[in-house]
Amino acid sequence: MKSNSIVILILIPFLGISKTWLVGPGKTYTSPSAVSNLVADGDSILIDAAEYKKDVCLWKAHNLTFIGVGGYAHLNAEGTAYGGKAIWVITGNFNRLEFIEFSNCSVVDRNGAGIRLEGTSLTVSHCYFHNNQDGILAGDNPASDVVIEYTEFSHNGAGDGYSHNLYINHLRSLTFKFNYVHHAYYGHELKSRAYTNVILYNRITNEDGDASYEIDLPNGGPALIMGNVIQQSRYSDNNTLVSYGREGLTNPGKHSLYFLYNTIVNNEDKGILLNVQTGMDTLVCANNLIAGKLTLLNGIPKDFVNLKNYIQADINVFEFQDPTNYDYHLSKTSPGKDSAHIFNESFLSYELNPTHEYVHPLDSKFRYSDLHPDLGAFELQQITLSESEYKEKVRCIYREGSKQLLVEGLKFDPTANEFLCRVFSLDGKPVLIKRGNVNSNSFDLGELIPGYYTFTINIKAKHYAGSFVVFR
Repeated sequence: MKSNSIVILILIPFLGISKTWLVGPGKTYTSPSAVSNLVADGDSILIDAAEYKKDVCLWKAHNLTFIGVGGYAHLNAEGTAYGGKAIWVITGNFNRLEFIEFSNCSVVDRNGAGIRLEGTSLTVSHCYFHNNQDGILAGDNPASDVVIEYTEFSHNGAGDGYSHNLYINHLRSLTFKFNYVHHAYYGHELKSRAYTNVILYNRITNEDGDASYEIDLPNGGPALIMGNVIQQSRYSDNNTLVSYGREGLTNPGKHSLYFLYNTIVNNEDKGILLNVQTGMDTLVCANNLIAGKLTLLNGIPKDFVNLKNYIQADINVFEFQDPTNYDYHLSKTSPGKDSAHIFNESFLSYELNPTHEYVHPLDSKFRYSDLHPDLGAFELQQITLSESEYKEKVRCIYREGSKQLLVEGLKFDPTANEFLCRVFSLDGKPVLIKRGNVNSNSFDLGELIPGYYTFTINIKAKHYAGSFVVFR
């Protein structure tokens, strides 16, 4: 017993214990660069909201968490860069940033970035990149997954057409959701060579700027673009809105693009919505509202599904709520209400019916669902009640034997004969959707892997929500 205690005491100093570093004016470490060589794997860096001028550095440790405290921690490069590359060069793996602002990075070769990612995988949440030559520039890494959410990219680009609001090279995947991307300076709003791209519920609007493409996926690969507002300026440097595979279909996997439930507005006098490489495998274009003078498609896919898109050259026909200020919510007299095609399938593990809407600026909410969705990025019928009023909480249990969800407290409407049940994983990703006729308080969900799940059930005007656990 005594020897065991001695062993434990000897081992304790070698156990990895993460540390929190406090950075800001008046603290021991007054700038992020002051701790960049001190941090170890797993540490957290809390940076006070303040302006840090010409503070550029390299981050080599892994699993770091950076958080701006009290607002954005503003890294104003004032024309400087670490190693001639970026404000932050990140070579560590699996790091996360929140509430950090990157601005005014420029270098001689015209690709000075807010972040140069050279490590594996990065999550960026609630950050702001502006007036850099590139917002984020990510290098090639086929093992890397980048997630960007609730982040603004504005006025990035060197003006040469080769630098962009953000530029993602050959990574395993890019997930891009709930972001506001606008006013790229002669470059693209979003350019990604990632092998797989998931672009959901963003506002990608050039507004009165002079950007080129709104979305450029130059090497193809599986891509889902759903629930976005995409607008092209009358001053755009290029009349293509979305380009796919035009630099060669070289990414691995099927070259399939699903373009669904987007609201498109073209303020230029001509344009091409989808400019694709001839020979791509599958293009599904469905349930979009397309306003302005646009050619729907340039290029010839092997398989093309064109379904339930509403296209009109005259933007006034759509009667958007405030198009002058880029608010493209529907009004009561707008076309496209209750007319979307409902998909009973998934792609890249996402249900092909939107679950959220973008809320400006940099927010999101669940999209109202009544079994008859509207076209485009927004549902006319909005959730105006509080969350507790909108969704009645119910108790439930998942029966392992029958693979059924038994729900207590459902109130049946004799005039309602349809239900919609959605199940989500703990990270909010849709797992499955079930539709059918209401005849009991149990729902056949089939086999689910062990874990924690949430669900919603819609029965006419009644909306229920709850959670359940599937045990091993």
